[in-house]
Amino acid sequence: MIMKTMKYFWTLCLVLAGFSFASCSDDDSSSTSPMTIDKIFLENIDDEVNQDREVEFARLGQLIRIQGSGFTGLKKIYINGYDTYFNNALMTDNNIWVTLNGDTPVEKAEESVRNTITLVKDGTQLVYQFIIRASAPSISSVDNTLPKAGETVTVYGTNLQETTKVTLPDGTEITSGIISDEEGKWYSFTMPAGVTAAGSITSEGANGTAVTPPYFNDFSCFITDFDGKGELGSWSATYSSEDLVDDPLGTGRGKVAMLVPNVKLDAGGLDAGSNALLWATAGNDNANDDWGSRMYATIPQETNASNVAIQFDIYCPEPWDLSGQLEISLQNNLSNYGYGSGCTKFSTQYYNTATVWVPWFNAEDGSHAAWTTGERWQTVTIPMTAFGNYDPTEAPDVTFQKICEDRNAGSYRNFLFLFVNADLEDEALGVVYPASLFTQKIYIDNLRVVNTTPVTVSDFDDNEQ
Repeated sequence: MIMKTMKYFWTLCLVLAGFSFASCSDDDSSSTSPMTIDKIFLENIDDEVNQDREVEFARLGQLIRIQGSGFTGLKKIYINGYDTYFNNALMTDNNIWVTLNGDTPVEKAEESVRNTITLVKDGTQLVYQFIIRASAPSISSVDNTLPKAGETVTVYGTNLQETTKVTLPDGTEITSGIISDEEGKWYSFTMPAGVTAAGSITSEGANGTAVTPPYFNDFSCFITDFDGKGELGSWSATYSSEDLVDDPLGTGRGKVAMLVPNVKLDAGGLDAGSNALLWATAGNDNANDDWGSRMYATIPQETNASNVAIQFDIYCPEPWDLSGQLEISLQNNLSNYGYGSGCTKFSTQYYNTATVWVPWFNAEDGSHAAWTTGERWQTVTIPMTAFGNYDPTEAPDVTFQKICEDRNAGSYRNFLFLFVNADLEDEALGVVYPASLFTQKIYIDNLRVVNTTPVTVSDFDDNEQ
């Protein structure tokens, strides 16, 4: 931080050297003379294209240069009505350097002062219209990435306030019916009919443009949809296609899998301490289970594991709490099961490629809360870094190619998932949640591998990344 501050200081000194300093006279004529603002520039030493760039807006935390005249005698600067500090030793009659304070209100600024810079000195002031934005918006997740027409899609992230336009991968623009969170944590829209192209969602709001990873509408790297894409395996430890059911919501998703199928629920449910059978793909001799040969076109081999994920759609109509876990493995090699089991942890000796997803459990503080999707399907995204040997703290450089090679090297490369009804114990947090008889209906569909590489949007149209 100190080095960067010094870097800014010396750069600013060089910038200042390029401007002539007017005499800082305090005579009445200079301290009360009219002020003008001609242009505003962004001062950014990390900008390889232009470190002193004329701009039409600036973001909180950025250093700007205000160019004009009559600044001698300046007493106050208000940005969006916020009294903003400036160093009058680093100004001239024609230039002011000021950093936009992070506490400056943006969307909560009074309408009369929003997007304004006000300069005040004795006997006169100047109000200049200039767009002030918070930090650039970013995307963290999308809760329905394979939506049917009429379904709600919610995009989560930061600084997404006042989203007014959404563009889908095929260019379809949505400008009405968009709902935005006042805190900028999400926006939502209704999926129109006829959109089949895969890619990113682009949104425009008060703080600029945001783009999701390219996994919206993308089922190119499918694992199985239970309707012909991907083949189920069938042996004594698995459920089969006969255990699939029709989508209970009738959304057009076709056949779906139940975590605890009707054959078990009709017999009274899944006892505490027991596991359901496996749902598994066909495995070794099935071309669909060779991920590398058919997925590299969508997910490049060198993609880091942190930018690859398993996605699936889930419908959980009733609150799910306190009992039950979903275990997923990239190959059929599980020797132990459930939260914290060895197969979910990093190992240098074994191909540990499993993870456990427990939506009702908070692994940060040990608390629990009932979880449901309500009367809708929702997408779950689990990063590959959540799977045993791809833990980034132990193996930060794992690539998608390594994941595919691990699967192909395994004795049984069936992708599988199952419902585990074991006690959940976290020794580090000091919590134990005993399992109980499980009788809920929970549905799964459309398992796929997706590219979650974030998309960075430049504020400037000069081919910068």
